[in-house]
Amino acid sequence: MTFEEFVSARLGTLVRYATVVTWDPHLAEDITQNVLVKASARWSRIARMSAPELYVKRMVLNEFLSWRRRRAAHLVPLDRAPIDALAAPAPDAIGPYDERDAMLRLIAALPPKQRAVIALRFYEDLSTEQIADLLGCRTVTVRTHLSRALATLRGAMPAVPMITHGSSHDRTN
Repeated sequence: MTFEEFVSARLGTLVRYATVVTWDPHLAEDITQNVLVKASARWSRIARMSAPELYVKRMVLNEFLSWRRRRAAHLVPLDRAPIDALAAPAPDAIGPYDERDAMLRLIAALPPKQRAVIALRFYEDLSTEQIADLLGCRTVTVRTHLSRALATLRGAMPAVPMITHGSSHDRTN
């Protein structure tokens, strides 16, 4: 497969993947473009690999993480609405969309590696071993990033009351 054929067939997938990893569609396009420029120079070697798309996805992930380090930034610029206002949307027909938007904003506020682990685990459906391989770290590090990210997200979401059905406390005699 030539580089042009690869880009023609996989560009949309790579940009979507980069968007999930970065949580910023404009940054995702920039990173994908940078990666494809680098990949084109090395395409003869990449094309001979058993999984060239996986290799390019790893390049996207590495480019995002190094971009974040180079700029020493920790948050993706978003609407400046306070998180508390986003956590409890008004109950209406678009409530589920508000909740999804609030969750995306919370994820975007995570540190880059935690955000990447969340994206790889829940968007790409990769195992901790596969994520560790992509990140070049141990599986325990991936589990730590995932655990901390989920704890942060749980802590930021409003508590949902437990409803028990059929309990003796619910019955009146």
